[in-house]
Amino acid sequence: MWAVALRTLRDPDEAADALQEAFISAFRAAGSFRAESQVTTWMHRIVVNACLDRIRRRQARPTVPLPETGGHEPSVPRDAVSELQTRMVVQEALHELPDEQRVPIVMVDVEGYSVAETAKMLGIAEGTVKSRCARGRTKLAKLLGHLRNPSADANVPGSAPGSHPQRHWEGR
Repeated sequence: MWAVALRTLRDPDEAADALQEAFISAFRAAGSFRAESQVTTWMHRIVVNACLDRIRRRQARPTVPLPETGGHEPSVPRDAVSELQTRMVVQEALHELPDEQRVPIVMVDVEGYSVAETAKMLGIAEGTVKSRCARGRTKLAKLLGHLRNPSADANVPGSAPGSHPQRHWEGR
């Protein structure tokens, strides 16, 4: 549940608050649990709803983070830095998706829940989960295409005089 909250909100403090709110809500609603689904499914739905509530509140009252001052970057091997940068780019791309697409993608593709489980937790149809994931994946592919083919910019028409676009998959 922590992982779902953290990946949905992208902020450990917000995730912790959402998780706390979710557990309080679950405690208050425990008597109304009808056992139509597993307890974990019910709890995950409460966590997702708490996260979405926090996102809605944050959008209603946007804030701007203060820049961090001081501190020096730690000495980290080059490949670890590259991996961290890639993770950050992927997280930023996920954040650019609308909530209705990001949440199902995180649950299905990152957390590994099935489409059926995700549909139950979100209270939407399985087809809706599939279509939201498909639309979100299409947007992510556009946003993250440069990670798969770093030289793609060189193949864009008009990027270099007299250059011709080439398909990166030719010859494979």
